[in-house]
Amino acid sequence: MFAPEQRYYPRVKPPKSAVAAWQAGTRRGVSFLDSLSVGGFFVRTKESLPVRCLVKILLDLPVGQVRCRAIVRRVRENYGVAVQIIAMDPSDRARLFEQVRTLLIA
Repeated sequence: MFAPEQRYYPRVKPPKSAVAAWQAGTRRGVSFLDSLSVGGFFVRTKESLPVRCLVKILLDLPVGQVRCRAIVRRVRENYGVAVQIIAMDPSDRARLFEQVRTLLIA
């Protein structure tokens, strides 16, 4: 049996144009998003980042750019990393919330 979904925020499929520019220490990259929520997202990248690594992220979404800091929570080798947002300006959070809300309604 499967346990019920325990996510605090719902996940949505981001638009194909949504990309994340990220920096973790000296490593940098630009990657597509696989899933998106107000609490975090999954970044598709072949780059391996350690769990609990701090990452600075700039999301380029249809509603505008969103800057945040996140922590790597899960790694899928040669596919990507799941990150949890830990810090974000209120204006950036409003843009991210608007994007997720728009995708939930559609």
